[in-house]
Amino acid sequence: MAARKNPGGGRKPKPTALKLLHGNPGKRPLNQNEPKPRPRLPRAPAHLSDAARREWQRAGRFLLQLGLMTDLDVAALAAYCVAYGRWGEAEEALRTHGVLIKSPSGHPMQSPYLAVANRAMEQMRSLLSEFGMSPASRSRVDAVPLPDASSAFAREFG
Repeated sequence: MAARKNPGGGRKPKPTALKLLHGNPGKRPLNQNEPKPRPRLPRAPAHLSDAARREWQRAGRFLLQLGLMTDLDVAALAAYCVAYGRWGEAEEALRTHGVLIKSPSGHPMQSPYLAVANRAMEQMRSLLSEFGMSPASRSRVDAVPLPDASSAFAREFG
């Protein structure tokens, strides 16, 4: 049986594709045995809401152009898209009902939608960095976008 890297915790290993986009700043040897599935944007899972499905298409297109989306990444992108859709729904409910609501006893209390929105944002932030889609993780990427993708990528994420 192969030895597991990072068996007890600590920092999660960065995928080789992201290390290459970052320029391998630590100059450590790259994992030559890492699986290299073919980049592809699979069909969005059926359980995604309309908003999550739109985000799947938008974000997935850019991840595919960078070679970061494969069949193995469906669950991670779907989790991000679900969190994105949930965040949007919670924010809409907050606009409608407000941050404070009246409790059954008549006292003001925090809207439960606020907790849903905040948790969804935490999940989104975590999953965005997995794909190098947050400002901080993107600032470490030294990527040369594909010629036909550069302007669209810059408009969305630049």
